[in-house]
Amino acid sequence: MIRTIIAASAVICIAGTAHAADTCVIKGDHWDLDDAGVAALYNCMSARMVTGYTKGDDPVAPVYRDWTQTATRAAVAGAHGERFLLTFANDIAAPEYLKFASEGVEIPVGGVLAKESIKIGKEGKARIGPLFIMTKVGLDDAPDTGGWLYSGVQPNGKPLKFKQAFCHDCHVGWESQDALAYPLEEVRVSATQ
Repeated sequence: MIRTIIAASAVICIAGTAHAADTCVIKGDHWDLDDAGVAALYNCMSARMVTGYTKGDDPVAPVYRDWTQTATRAAVAGAHGERFLLTFANDIAAPEYLKFASEGVEIPVGGVLAKESIKIGKEGKARIGPLFIMTKVGLDDAPDTGGWLYSGVQPNGKPLKFKQAFCHDCHVGWESQDALAYPLEEVRVSATQ
C-alpha cells in the first residue's frame, strides 16, 4: 500500500494493491508540510518504527514509547541528517530535560533519551532512520563524553556502530545544556503539560 502525503495540505491518499509494500510518500517539498502533514507522516511511519527497532535486543527499543514525549510532533532540527525527529525521555531525564534550559542543565545518572528519526528520500519516500539513544552514565564511566553513552538502533533492530566521539563532538556544542539539543521551540512540550 502506498500512502501519499501532500505537502502543506495534510491529505493522505491511499493507493496501490494488496501486494504492494506499505510506503509513505510525500508529494511536494517536505519542508512545506504543516502540522497536520507532519502528523500524517508520523502516523504512517509510527508502527513500523517500533517494529523495526524491536527486531533486535536493545533494552530501550521496546520501552521508550512509554516515556515522556518531549515535543508535540516530529520536527526537522539539528545535525541528524535533516531527519524528522521525535525525542522521548525516561522518568529520570524528563524533569530536567523538559525545562529546555540553556544553562545549568544536569541530567541525573540513569537518565535516557531516545530520538526516533524519519528520513525523506529524493522521490519523497519516507524511510525509518535510526533510533538515537543517549544514556547518562556519569563521568566515572564516560569521562571523555561528559558522562554520556551514545548508542543507537538501526531500523532492522541491529545496533548502530560508531565511535563515541562521532556523536559527542557535535553534542559538546551544547556543553552548558549537559550536551543536550532540544526540539524546535514551536513544538516543545512544557514540564507542566
